Amino acid sequence: MLPFPTDPVPPLHGVRVLDAARVLAGPFCGQLLADLGAEVIKLERPGQGDDTRGWGPPDVPGFGDLSAYFLSCNRGKRSLTLDIASAEGGELFHRLLAKCDVLLENFRTDSADKLGLAPGALLAKHPRLIACSISGFGRTGPLKDAPGYDFAVQARSGLMSITGPAEGPPHKVGVAVVDVLTGLYAANAVLAALHARSRSGHGYAIDLALADCALAAQVNVAQAYLTGGAVPSRQGNAHLQIVPYQLFATADGWLVLNVGNDAQWRAFCAAAGAPELGAAPEYATNRQRVERRAEVVPKVDALMKRLGTAAWETRLTNANVPHAVVRTYADVFADPQTLARGMKLTVRDPAGNPVDLIGSPLHLHGAAAPEPTMPPRLGAQTDAVLGELLGLGADAVRALRDKGVV
Repeated sequence: MLPFPTDPVPPLHGVRVLDAARVLAGPFCGQLLADLGAEVIKLERPGQGDDTRGWGPPDVPGFGDLSAYFLSCNRGKRSLTLDIASAEGGELFHRLLAKCDVLLENFRTDSADKLGLAPGALLAKHPRLIACSISGFGRTGPLKDAPGYDFAVQARSGLMSITGPAEGPPHKVGVAVVDVLTGLYAANAVLAALHARSRSGHGYAIDLALADCALAAQVNVAQAYLTGGAVPSRQGNAHLQIVPYQLFATADGWLVLNVGNDAQWRAFCAAAGAPELGAAPEYATNRQRVERRAEVVPKVDALMKRLGTAAWETRLTNANVPHAVVRTYADVFADPQTLARGMKLTVRDPAGNPVDLIGSPLHLHGAAAPEPTMPPRLGAQTDAVLGELLGLGADAVRALRDKGVV
């Protein structure tokens, strides 16, 4: 039992978010806010919706607008379809914004200017709004009008130059990591702006660029270049500044060895049956091991190949040496630790069938968490949202639908 009471409502209860972003970075931010209890309304184009709805297979069986990609970043939202480029749609959009605390958008700069939806124009009409704009390169600089795609930004930001085998071509990260990181930065900025608004009383414009977020997230590697001036080379599955800290082959598999300090180095060598290596003065410190990487890594590699993965797990666990076996998703989602943390959850599709989703990593003790809900079908809550927030009746919504506005 925790030593403090539990708030019966989630932390962001009462905060309303209009998520007008597409694909991943903005929707991922919206999902995080929904996980914290915000009411998130996903604004989509009539008849088409978010691009990722069609990025299958796989899809939820029987529902072609619910791809796995879409499921990954739209949990806990309601879907409203609205053509904001039309006169009536634009008017409804501003009426909705007047009822919202936060807008998430990734409009192209020229499109936003044409529609009068640039951050300055939005805040002029809605002075308490938190307007979070996500783009490839931000609202300033020579590339402000250029489109931004995760893969391209991984290339431009230097991330690919440090990813992949030492001998071979640059690689991208296995997921759209720049989009995910930008979504995390966006959620952080939105929460800060909401807190600031409670003090100042006015809204804020947030300008987030995928390129900026990608560069900032390269932390120690990018900083090493600024500090030392040397362009870092790809290390494959090794670490630029720690040795041995990389993937090694065992006698029957693969294992990541994470020797993070000198005590762990000595413990590893003892567990490997090579205490003399741990006692060697030329390898005593991490700095020495980095400088003698070409000597140390082959020695460790030879030791690792003497035993199978299971034997290494036992030895390294007993020696308190950090390590990990490379696992597949089948292993991960069957892991008792994954299940204990709620990282696989089950919701129901529109037909009532169970659908497994990735869970939220947010565990806030002392506050209730919202019940997870299925990502919405396209426009499933259009009538409800327009009725609840704008007071439009069924006939009015039907007329808008006939004209293609919703």
